[in-house]
Amino acid sequence: MKNSKIQPSWVNRGKTIKELIDELRSFENQDMLVEISVDGGDVHKPISLVKKSGQICLLVNSEIL
Repeated sequence: MKNSKIQPSWVNRGKTIKELIDELRSFENQDMLVEISVDGGDVHKPISLVKKSGQICLLVNSEIL
């Protein structure tokens, strides 16, 4: 049976820089560290840098594996 939940458009599209900044500004503690996960939060890594790559903004983890 297919999941009938309707997801917000940003789930598949992603967020714009403005949407991300607006969401980050909503946090009371602006000194909180920001990390990124691609598996729902089981594994997360710190964001080392932010860079432009063509028409997208990349959040990059620069740790050596």
